Amino acid sequence: MSTSLQLRTKISSEGKLELSLESVPMPTPGDDEVVIKIEASPINPSDLGLLIGPADVSTMVVEGDASNPVVTMDVPASMMLAMAARLDQSLPAGNEGAGVVVAAGANAQNLMGKVVGVAGGAMYSQYRCVSANACIEMNEGTTPAEAASCFVNPLTALGMVETMRMENHTALVHTAAASNLGQMLVKICLSDDVPLVNIVRKEEHVALLKSIGAKYVCNSSDDNFKNDLVDALVETGATLAFDATGGGRLASDILSAMEVSANKTAKEYSRYGSDTYKQVYIYGGLDRSPTTLNRAFGMSWGLGGWLLTPFIGKIGMPRFMELRQRVADEMTTTFGSTYTAVVSLSEALSSEAIAVYAKQATGEKYLINPNK
Repeated sequence: MSTSLQLRTKISSEGKLELSLESVPMPTPGDDEVVIKIEASPINPSDLGLLIGPADVSTMVVEGDASNPVVTMDVPASMMLAMAARLDQSLPAGNEGAGVVVAAGANAQNLMGKVVGVAGGAMYSQYRCVSANACIEMNEGTTPAEAASCFVNPLTALGMVETMRMENHTALVHTAAASNLGQMLVKICLSDDVPLVNIVRKEEHVALLKSIGAKYVCNSSDDNFKNDLVDALVETGATLAFDATGGGRLASDILSAMEVSANKTAKEYSRYGSDTYKQVYIYGGLDRSPTTLNRAFGMSWGLGGWLLTPFIGKIGMPRFMELRQRVADEMTTTFGSTYTAVVSLSEALSSEAIAVYAKQATGEKYLINPNK
């Protein structure tokens, strides 16, 4: 094979998003590189920012044939200024994936034939050339499908616990907690004896998390949500939260509940609120509406963004390698993922598939096998 098929995304100056398949030259590895035959790559929420971006899915049109579809969508005029840096560029998509090493440079021969996971971008490709150091070598018996989600969700979940320790907190709060990442975090916290307060939106998600051992699960759709959240915070002492939704007032509600919890154990009144520091990190954008703060949580608080890559820079390579090894060792247990469907590159561009994965709904995650 002299070429490799790759999924591309482009936003034109005319305000059209286009998804298509493109043949690119078959990669050749350098001395410290490997070529991976990609057999599994998930569609994560973090992938959709590049793949679909701000396009209006309701305007989707699919043309071409089933083996070579071309998808177009309108991009709202109000979002075009924010897209200026990527206009008229055909960009490869896919943050992470897994497969078998089919070619290796002189210094990477030890990975030949091995199943590896990698986060190197452009993973919605039949073949991908990356640095050997970027690969997580999987333990014997782990399949590419099992290793597909080995970077983004596992290392983000581990990063949350690491951040908690680095910043001297003792417990966590997590929103959208029934997600694949959320379930991993439940298992990590159970294993590491970290109190965790989970926030979900549906009663079936409460049952799901309790079935895997979660102790504190609060349903934000329940009339008693705020009281339940305060009770859980009093019991756990959690003062750090990671919010996947981003928009709305959930971050504000969490900070307010932390303030109420802190005041329940305060020894004296302060007109400036409790001196217990409370922090919420937004790490996702499931809710695209503005983030609203109702300042009912004193003056000792913080709201910021959290991303995996800067976090890795903070902890340093030795600790990062330890976390990677933990992922490999627990890939089929703690960090196991489930998927709604496995699709080929062309099937991923069908209107039916896009309508499902663009919703970012819990339990409806797609896996692409570029070589299907």
